[in-house]
Amino acid sequence: MAEISISNQEWLRVKIKIQRKYNHLTDEQLQYTEGQEETLINKLMQLVNRKREYVVFTLKKALVNIDNNRL
Repeated sequence: MAEISISNQEWLRVKIKIQRKYNHLTDEQLQYTEGQEETLINKLMQLVNRKREYVVFTLKKALVNIDNNRL
């Protein structure tokens, strides 16, 4: 079970932040369906070549201040 929960609306904002940090990622690579957080985490681990803890930390950080454009 994923440690986070992301709605589709939140993902639109988070995706922008992720793409700014990792500008090589495309919209197709970052497709997400609400409730599929575990799949998202695993996909991001592969795409950015980072450990699970880092990916979860990054997603949580993006969600904490959703209106801020910084990650």
